[in-house]
Amino acid sequence: MESRRVIYWDCHITSIEWKCFFCEIIKMLKITRICGIAPQIRVIGSPMCTRTKGGRILQKEREKVERDKRNLEWRETFAQKGEWSSKFGLFASENENADFITMMQQPWDTSIGGVKRWYVRKKERVNRILQSYIPERHEILGSDLAAAHFIVYRGGRIKFVGDPKWVQKDEDTDEYELPRLYDERYKVEAIDCSRMLLYYEGLENLRCLFHLKQLSFHDIPVFDDWCLDRVSGSEFHNLQELDLTGTKITSRGLCALYRLPRLQKLSLTLPENEVAIAEMKLTGAMLEEAIPGLTVSYFSSPSKDSSPET
Repeated sequence: MESRRVIYWDCHITSIEWKCFFCEIIKMLKITRICGIAPQIRVIGSPMCTRTKGGRILQKEREKVERDKRNLEWRETFAQKGEWSSKFGLFASENENADFITMMQQPWDTSIGGVKRWYVRKKERVNRILQSYIPERHEILGSDLAAAHFIVYRGGRIKFVGDPKWVQKDEDTDEYELPRLYDERYKVEAIDCSRMLLYYEGLENLRCLFHLKQLSFHDIPVFDDWCLDRVSGSEFHNLQELDLTGTKITSRGLCALYRLPRLQKLSLTLPENEVAIAEMKLTGAMLEEAIPGLTVSYFSSPSKDSSPET
């Protein structure tokens, strides 16, 4: 027979009030399932206990739960309390998370080199945030003009369909001529990001450029396989020329280029490792076989002869 647990409650209480009390106890104890036990409740009246006593017990349990909740809450920061905080907070993360705790447990490098490295990391984080995708900009300008503003403002240059002139920022005045509102006549045909400081977060601004045929990431040291994967998935269906010389691309990242069915010319820089060179050339040969009409050109690193190989 199935085992049963009999609970005797020595008080005068109605069935509805008993059910409410039992539900509160279940919630406090966080009991979700009791396997193999079917509780059976029998209420036996006795003059020693009244409804008031049961209500007092329930109220005490509720107060205990509330005290436990308050004790488990995280403390408020000094900024939230409006109290004084140290100026050294500028060197710490704004989010009080595990990274911040780990940083505080490590010794601080106050040497000149350590301060320089901290400044470089801080500046990189700021640049990554500034290059993040802004939906409002694309809603106002459209994908083509939004990408044009993003690239030209950061030192790159672009070319529109039907216009042989490259649009770039003036070196003296830092100004450039581009429409400030959406204009359907402007379709980006070529983008030159050579020697730009372009991070992975900024590549999201280059999206839905259906007329783009030429794209260059020449000499961008932070451009790696992850960046190339994002570029290959940005719907560049008409892209024909792609320059990846001077980047950190490896043979693993090149596999993502199968998404560009109309790619005709691909420029790469060979690594210094002989094994990596063989892997890159093998991947290039596979891409030439997978994409009809593709020609892969290889360039040596700057320390070696820079003559192209096909």
